[in-house]
Amino acid sequence: MSATENRPRPQPYALAGGVSMRDLLASCAAAEAVSTPPRLPDPETVRAAEERPKAA
Repeated sequence: MSATENRPRPQPYALAGGVSMRDLLASCAAAEAVSTPPRLPDPETVRAAEERPKAA
């Protein structure tokens, strides 16, 4: 076997260090969920809760 046959072929892209696409997308979704502030309550929901009679 000659030296040119034994040489590894160049990769057309960089390898991603062992992180799967599923793990990458899951981490992005988790980061977005943690960094997004909570939504304000829906005014209809708040109004309906205020109109309910309170239990004694």
